[in-house]
Amino acid sequence: MTTHRQDRISAPEDTLRAERDEALRTAARLRAVLDSAHDAFVSMDAGGRVTAWNTAAEQLFGWTGEEAVGRSATELMIPPRLRAAHQEGLARVRRSGVSEMSGRRLELTAVDRNGREFPVEMTLQLQHDRGEPVFHAFLHDITARTTARTELRQERAFLQALLDSLDAGVAACGSDGRLAQFNAAMREIHGLAQLPIGAESWARTYHLVEADGRTPMAPEAVPLARAWTGETVQHEEMVVCAPDRPPRRFLANARPIDTADGRRLGAVVAMHEITDAHRAEMLRRCRHAVAEALSEALSARDAAMAAATAVAGELGWVCAEYWEVDDERHRIVRAGSWRRDGFDLAGFSDDEPVSFSIGQGVPGAVWARGADIWSNDLLGDLTDPGRLPLGHRLGLRAAIGMPVHCDAGVAGALVFFSDNPVGRDDDILAVLRDIAAQTGRVMERRRTEQLGLALAAARRDFNRVIELVNDCVWSVRYEPPDRWHTLYVSPGENGVFGGPLPPTDTFAHLMAEHIHPDDMELFRAYENALKAGRPGEFECRFIGFDGVVRWVWCRGFPRTEDGVLYLDGIATNVTERRELADQRELLLAREQEQVRRLQELDRMKDELVAVVSHEMRNPIAIIAAYTDSLLEEPELAERRELAAIERTSAHLLHLVEDLLDLARFESGPALLDPRPLRLDRLLRQAVEEHRITAQVDLVAEIDSLPVVSGESARLRQVVDNLLSNAIKYTPPGGTVTVGARAGRETVTVDVTDTGIGIPPEQYPKLFTRFFRASTAVDRKIKGTGLGLAVTKAVVEAHGGTITAAPGPEGGTRFTVTLPR
Repeated sequence: MTTHRQDRISAPEDTLRAERDEALRTAARLRAVLDSAHDAFVSMDAGGRVTAWNTAAEQLFGWTGEEAVGRSATELMIPPRLRAAHQEGLARVRRSGVSEMSGRRLELTAVDRNGREFPVEMTLQLQHDRGEPVFHAFLHDITARTTARTELRQERAFLQALLDSLDAGVAACGSDGRLAQFNAAMREIHGLAQLPIGAESWARTYHLVEADGRTPMAPEAVPLARAWTGETVQHEEMVVCAPDRPPRRFLANARPIDTADGRRLGAVVAMHEITDAHRAEMLRRCRHAVAEALSEALSARDAAMAAATAVAGELGWVCAEYWEVDDERHRIVRAGSWRRDGFDLAGFSDDEPVSFSIGQGVPGAVWARGADIWSNDLLGDLTDPGRLPLGHRLGLRAAIGMPVHCDAGVAGALVFFSDNPVGRDDDILAVLRDIAAQTGRVMERRRTEQLGLALAAARRDFNRVIELVNDCVWSVRYEPPDRWHTLYVSPGENGVFGGPLPPTDTFAHLMAEHIHPDDMELFRAYENALKAGRPGEFECRFIGFDGVVRWVWCRGFPRTEDGVLYLDGIATNVTERRELADQRELLLAREQEQVRRLQELDRMKDELVAVVSHEMRNPIAIIAAYTDSLLEEPELAERRELAAIERTSAHLLHLVEDLLDLARFESGPALLDPRPLRLDRLLRQAVEEHRITAQVDLVAEIDSLPVVSGESARLRQVVDNLLSNAIKYTPPGGTVTVGARAGRETVTVDVTDTGIGIPPEQYPKLFTRFFRASTAVDRKIKGTGLGLAVTKAVVEAHGGTITAAPGPEGGTRFTVTLPR
């Protein structure tokens, strides 16, 4: 009985023992698995104490399992600066029983036994044991991944900076055909960043237009879209018409981006702006077309309409008109019009007569103002009884008007209309002013012809008055081939010719018999000019009828009446003046000879300086080269004598280069290599390079400047000379300011310092070779006196000017002006 009961008791105990043994074996297997895992495994109880710590954790954190188990995980794994936040997180989990980080893959910063912080990736699981939270975490070091990610970001940043430094706009799309990259230039071109959109939206979103400037570009015609399909695009011309910006023209080059095995990664396009070049070519064509039109015109009206039509056609405008002010100056009347084929302007531009009073419409406003009009608001800028609203409904959006002037004031107007807003353009205005001026001259010539007859009648009355003067006034009628009939000779003939001129029909032969033989060639040229109907004049020695030789100044003026050539002339006795002139010529010849000798001496001096400088440059360069070689020797590197030779050689070489530069510029036209350049970028670069060593405050006040034409190296030499002088003559702590701004026709650069200044009386000599201001000499500041002379020569070779004046706060201001 007792034995049976014991058997029944021992059975559950055996079961429990077996389950315990199995649990121990399972725990051992789990421990073996965790110890063999590559990731560190850490378990914590609700208080944050370590309950499990595998071999990978020992390797990762440097603590053994015996050292770690039972200790706070915060002390073992968490950097000191993060421990408070970690403890607060554990407290929240204990209060709420949940963790936002559970089940997530997290990147954190951990610390090892030696205090080294490093990035880890952790996967955290939260469980509950007997109602208490228990944490299990797998961790591994991601230092290599983080480093690679950082390097990738740096490479991308470098690539972006490289692309942003390019003047050309660059864009790229990915393998999915969506935009992936815009550089800074491309963002500036469109006024937009890249959007993750497909090729079907590029043309519409970024306002791409065909080369004609009007036709919207089809999605499949966009160069980047073509490249994405595998096409290589070269020199494709296109226009970007961004809202509220003037159109800009570009040449696009695009190509696909493929891997070596032929996989398409995307495509890239580079857009090079040719707006200025295209505009210059367009204006050249305009001027050429205008010149051809004017050369073929027979009247002022024909000339104006032909030139206006040529300009409107070249610029893509839709309508051109020529208006004339009527003789009573009450109305301005349309004299001619042209419209572009295919553009409907019915009721606006046709053959029906149209006129305005002063101030009405575009032509009336031009007449009232006497100046050009450029309007992109047809309904708001101008007063019009109805024509401009009609034009607006028909699609006109811009109007340009130019007055045609004559002596009486505004005689007419050239008017143009466009179907797109047109930004005011000074070069186009200059072309239109040329047309208006030439039209005005044609009209003036017509009026002059009309006044000719009235002037001829008035001259006959005037002849009676001139009988009272001492000069001899004459009039003859010419009959080809060689007959000159004397019509009138004033009483002044005695004082001019030494006696009365006999009536004759061979007036020219009579004069020729008394002309000094040495002056006969001048007389024949004068006679031929008059025969050809051209005014003429000459001075000659005339052997008078009384035998006295006199100097006579003859002027002749042809006129035609009823097809007959008449010549009116005046002869003056200039003997006394000629005698004085001969004496003056003699004195002038002596002075010129002295000047020639001085110029020859100056030339010989310049040649001597150039020869000596040229001959000195090679020896100095050799000395400098050998000195550099010696300084590279370790045992000679510290020798002060070699350093002195190096400094002196550099100084002499700089002096020789300045002398040679002056000799080149003064010997004749400088051989420059001008190219388009960004002057504002050159100025900023110079300021930054000088700021490295300057002991003064360098301030840049440089506006965005247009592209100018010049040789970059020479203009940089100008900026460096001015900046070096300003820094050298400004005490430490002073200020040197570089300013730049653009005008309508020039670009101006100012370099202003607060230095020692220049005496006012010495400014005229400042750009003379070897001149140095007394303020610099008194302070024993070294210099050659050549830098400003070279600077002036370079600036003038670019067609610019340079001046100097006192600065607003003391010191000196140098101003360089260059043509745009």
